Amino acid sequence: MTFYVLLWAIAFALLLIIDMVWLMWLGRGFYVEEIGSLLLEQPNLIAAFTFYALYIAGLVYLVIAPAAEAESVTKAVVSGAVFGLVAYATYDLTNLAVMKGFTLKIALIDMVWGMVLSAAVSGLTVKIVSFFQTSNA
Repeated sequence: MTFYVLLWAIAFALLLIIDMVWLMWLGRGFYVEEIGSLLLEQPNLIAAFTFYALYIAGLVYLVIAPAAEAESVTKAVVSGAVFGLVAYATYDLTNLAVMKGFTLKIALIDMVWGMVLSAAVSGLTVKIVSFFQTSNA
C-alpha cells in the first residue's frame, strides 16, 4: 500500500507540473483560439483536482506499479502512452461527437498530448523510484 501511495504522490506531482506548463503556457493560446468559447474564465479546481487524482490512480494501478515491479522504464513509457491515448481519446472523441464547436484539430492534438504526458509521467515515476531503490539497496 505504501508503495502505491509513493508512486501516486510522485506521479501526481509530475503530472501537475508538466500539465500546468502545457495548459498555462505552451498550449494555452491554442486552446483559447480553437475552443475559447467553450472554456470557463476560471477553471473548476475541484473538478480538475478530482480528475488528476483519479487519473493518476488509474495510471499507477494499471501502468506505473506493474512497470516499477518489472523494473522497466520502457514498459512504463509504452503502457503509459497507450493509457494516455485511450483516456484522452475517450474525452476528446466524445466531445467531438456531441459538442458544437469542439474541433478535430483540438481532439487530435489533445490525444497526442495525453499520450505524451502519460508516457512521460509513467517513465519518469518509474525512473525516480528505481533510482531511490537502487540508492537504498
